[in-house]
Amino acid sequence: MLIDSHAHLDFYTTHPAERDEILASAWDAGVRTILAIGIGEGPSEMHKALDLATSVAADTQPRNTPVVWATAGIHPEQAHNATPEALAELTRLASHDRCIAVGEIGLDYYHLENPDIPTQKAAFIAQMEIAIAVKKPIAIHCRTSELATPKAKERYGPADAAADTYSLIAEHFRPSGLPGIMHCFSGNVDDARHALDLGFYLSFAGNLTYPRAQNIRDAALFAPADRILVETDAPFLAPVPLRGQRNQPAYVAHTAAALAQLRGIPAEQLASITTENFYRLFPVTRPVVEA
Repeated sequence: MLIDSHAHLDFYTTHPAERDEILASAWDAGVRTILAIGIGEGPSEMHKALDLATSVAADTQPRNTPVVWATAGIHPEQAHNATPEALAELTRLASHDRCIAVGEIGLDYYHLENPDIPTQKAAFIAQMEIAIAVKKPIAIHCRTSELATPKAKERYGPADAAADTYSLIAEHFRPSGLPGIMHCFSGNVDDARHALDLGFYLSFAGNLTYPRAQNIRDAALFAPADRILVETDAPFLAPVPLRGQRNQPAYVAHTAAALAQLRGIPAEQLASITTENFYRLFPVTRPVVEA
């Protein structure tokens, strides 16, 4: 059994039945739970993941479909739209029982057109405060600044998104004692150590399998077994051997297999470890075993 800890299910709208097909494929691949990320194309769409999660939960027809939970959040690329009204709506969504985390949120100095740093930081802090108020973890988006486009590097100067992210988490979120996820972890061992020290889990996506991602593999080997998760970030970052295709939750099996091989354990054991980690992070998602 596998859990996809990060997928943008609201992107699957090519035709009316597409989302059902994606969920059925995930089930066939052994994926039993999916965390649908509620950011949409901006704050006006962050409700879509929760809508899907509640509709799947309300479906009483017996069928082979993964359980879907949701998050809600304002992506750093949309930080300029973190208005008081948007934050109030986020608070409402995050208070829902099937919304189990606030995210993906964080900082991103990767693109020239991203909001300025003070705007991003203000939105990030405000959303951490909401997560603390509703007592739920956060899912962090953080793209290392060393990968930024040349023009973005000129604009943002020496500022480092990862360093700023960890600093703000330490100041504003860590005192709450709540945990979180470093989504699509793409840093090195030092970055992993910082995240782990803050009480976060590291979630590994398809880029773990890419030839030039040795730093990610080093971090994945360094991380303790009880703090790792697997995800797709679907429809993005399809893993090898499907790189270049449109990703989907079923493909988390490839990333999990690669992570298991890297750590020298059977794929079944890796699946059990990451599933248990997800349940520990989100206790409400643990299936109830009837006596």
